[in-house]
Amino acid sequence: MRKNWLMLLIVSMLTSIVLVACGSSDDSDSSTEESDENTEAQETNEEEEATESGESFVIGATQIVEHPSLDAAYEGFQAAINEAGLDVEFVFQTANGEQSNAATIANNFVADDVDLIFANSTPSAQTALQATSDIPILFTSVTDAVDAGLIESMDQAGDNITGVLDMHPDAVQQTVDFIDTYFEGATVGFVYNAGEANSVNQVNAVKEAIEGTSLSTTEATVGNSSEVNQSATSLVGDADVFYIVTDNMVVSALESVISVAEEQSIPLVVAEPDSVKRGGFVAYGFEYYDIGYRTGEMAVSILTGEQSITDIAPEYPGDIELYINKDAAEAQGIEWQDAWDDENVVETSAAE
Repeated sequence: MRKNWLMLLIVSMLTSIVLVACGSSDDSDSSTEESDENTEAQETNEEEEATESGESFVIGATQIVEHPSLDAAYEGFQAAINEAGLDVEFVFQTANGEQSNAATIANNFVADDVDLIFANSTPSAQTALQATSDIPILFTSVTDAVDAGLIESMDQAGDNITGVLDMHPDAVQQTVDFIDTYFEGATVGFVYNAGEANSVNQVNAVKEAIEGTSLSTTEATVGNSSEVNQSATSLVGDADVFYIVTDNMVVSALESVISVAEEQSIPLVVAEPDSVKRGGFVAYGFEYYDIGYRTGEMAVSILTGEQSITDIAPEYPGDIELYINKDAAEAQGIEWQDAWDDENVVETSAAE
């Protein structure tokens, strides 16, 4: 009887120990799970707080084609943002000259819910605006934002779009005056893409400015960059001066026009200094880096919440200067004029 009682006591004690051990294990597992949940919640909150505070951003940069002027504008845009100290991931995509590619790029940026779109060219800006009415869009390298349907007037930004143009109001007239002064009676030949609104607007503006001068015009259009040399060659015998506007397709293949200009001794007038540096003879213009930089400053104001996009009116570029390439003048058989040595003339080298 005593032995049975002892056995019951031992079994009871062992059972208690096992139950206590199991309880401790359950409590430990529960505590670990609760700790993991708290950690995950804390990490989620930290990510949400970082997003809400605007500490990091993604900017989608879309560009119709790569050439020095557009590339310089994008470089300036990045510089302004980086100098402001913002934490930004830049996602750059080029459409390789194809409007359909530009539309795909814009739609992908919208699907990825980027914080801002930088549209570097008229086609890029148009496709971005077609893709979204919510994400802020900043354009540059656009000649006529009103005619392109991006904004209603230069006095007011669109609902989600604004930026800096690449056409100074005085540039065309000053360029035409230069040609009329130094190449009186010349026939001015254009090579441009008739499918790019930016180019059509400029060519029409030049034609309008030429009315009443000694000058006349002729033209050849291109459908892709491989046709540029052929189109320039087709104007030989008719054109006394080439005038290449900021047509993205033609500027991307500018060397094709330069070769014809040098072989045939035809002065090559261009619309921006980067093309002068590549071998164009003369341009009234500004640095594309600068308009990109100004657009980057707009981006900083928008991303930091200092201004909304509708607070920022679109802008023209700053003051323009006369850029002349002395080496190009010699290569194109142009007699150098003393007036071009004036302090307002900026000389560049084709070798740069």
